[in-house]
Amino acid sequence: MSLSDTIAAIATAISPQQGSVGIVRLSGDRAVAISQQIFHAGGKQVWESHRILYGYVKHPLTKTIVDESLLLLMKAPRSFTREDVVEFHCHGGIMAVQQVLNLCLEQGARLAEAGEFSLRAFLNGRIDLTQAESINDLVGAKSAQAAQAAIASLRGKLAQSLKYLRGKCLNVLTEIEARIDFEDDLPPLDVKWVKAEVTMVSQESQQILATADRGELLRTGLKVAIVGRPNVGKSSLLNAWSRSDRAIVTDLPGTTRDVVDSQLVVGGIPIQVLDTAGIRDTEDVVEKIGVERSRQAAQSADLVLMVIDASVGWIEKDAEIYATVRDHPVILVINKIDLTSHQLLQIPKNAISPFGIDSIPIVKTAASQQQGIEDLEAAILQCIHQESIAAANLEVAINQRQKACLLRVVQSLANVQIAIADQLPLDFWTIDLRDAISAIGEITGEEVTESVLDQIFSRFCIGK
Repeated sequence: MSLSDTIAAIATAISPQQGSVGIVRLSGDRAVAISQQIFHAGGKQVWESHRILYGYVKHPLTKTIVDESLLLLMKAPRSFTREDVVEFHCHGGIMAVQQVLNLCLEQGARLAEAGEFSLRAFLNGRIDLTQAESINDLVGAKSAQAAQAAIASLRGKLAQSLKYLRGKCLNVLTEIEARIDFEDDLPPLDVKWVKAEVTMVSQESQQILATADRGELLRTGLKVAIVGRPNVGKSSLLNAWSRSDRAIVTDLPGTTRDVVDSQLVVGGIPIQVLDTAGIRDTEDVVEKIGVERSRQAAQSADLVLMVIDASVGWIEKDAEIYATVRDHPVILVINKIDLTSHQLLQIPKNAISPFGIDSIPIVKTAASQQQGIEDLEAAILQCIHQESIAAANLEVAINQRQKACLLRVVQSLANVQIAIADQLPLDFWTIDLRDAISAIGEITGEEVTESVLDQIFSRFCIGK
C-alpha cells in the first residue's frame, strides 16, 4: 500500500432497486484531477473545498452521460483522510455507482483495500487506533447501546484515558532513568511516589479492563435457544417476544421443523433467539433432521430457555431434555399458565434432584396472552449478570485486542511493584515499565506494527 496512490471505492451499500443514493469516494493527490476529467458542472459553479456541485458524470472520450449526480469536494487537510477527498453522490442501485467507479479507475485511481480510507486517516494523524476501531464498531452496531459505546470511543473517551495513563508511566520512567544516568547530580528517587503512581495506573487500567466482557457482549450479542418438547409453546413464546409471527403456531406437535431465529435487543444487548423444533423421538425423516438441528442449536447457545407446559406439568421427557442442556446457563420457562388453575407448578423433587433444577431461574408465562415477557427479559439480564448494562452510561467498552494489551499493562506494572518490593536495581524497574508503555501505545497506535494494522483494517468494509 502506498499513500501516494489515489484510491476509490463505493462507500454505500448497493443492491438492485434498493437505495436512492449511492456514493463513490476518492482520496489522494489526484482525486480532484480525476473527478474533473469525468464530472461536468453546469453554469459557473466553482470548484471550491467543502462545496457541493451539481452536474453529470460523463465518459471522458465518448462524452456519454453515465449519471446525473452531486459532487462534494473536500481539500486536504480538512477531510477524513487529511488528503484531497471527492465524493460522487449518484443514483442508487448497482449500475450507476459501478460505472462511476470504473471511470475513476480508468483515469488512474486504484481500488481501495478494506478499511483503507480509515487507515489513511490513522496514518495521517486524523484519528488514533481506538477511534479507527470504533468506526468499524459503529458500522456493525446491533443495538443503541453498542452504537453509543462506539461513539464514545470515536469521540476519544478511551484514547484520552489511555494517553493520560501512558503519560503517567512516561513521567515515572523519566524520573527513574534520570537517577540511573545522573545519580550524583539529583536528589534520591521518591520511591513512595513511584509506587503510588504505578498503583494508580494499574488500578485505572483494571477499571478499563472490566469493560471488556460487556463490550464483547454489546458487539457480538447473545445467542439464546428455546428448547422443549413439541407443543409446549416455544413458537408462541418467540412470536410474543418478538411481537411478530416468525414461527408457525398450531395445536399439532412437531409443527416447527427447522430452527427459526429472530434478532432482538434486551437491555441494550443484541440477542439472537433460536426457536427450535420440539425434541422427541420420531420416525418422520424431516422432523428427525429438525430435532437434530435443535440439539445442535442448544449446544451452540450462550443461554437456553427450556419451556415446559404448565397444563401438563413436568414429565420424564422434560428431565431427559434438561439433561442434554444442563451444562449451559438455563432458564426454566413454565408456559401456558393461563390453562391451569395451579398458582405454582409443582415439579417432583425426585425428577429433578439429580439435575438441581430447583436452583435455576424459573419464569412463568402465557405466551399466547403476551404475559410474562418482561419477567423473562429480566431473568435473562439477571442470568448473565448484566443488569447494569441497561442503565449504565457507557463511557468505553474495549474490544479483545485492547483487552490483551491492557492485560500486559497490568502484568508489567505488577512486575514493577515486585521489583520495588524486592529492592532490585532501578534498571529492572524500567524493563517492565517500558513494556507497559509499549502496550498502551499499541492500543492507541503510538506503537504498532504493520501486521497489527493489516489485521485490524482487514475487518473493515472496502468503502471505509
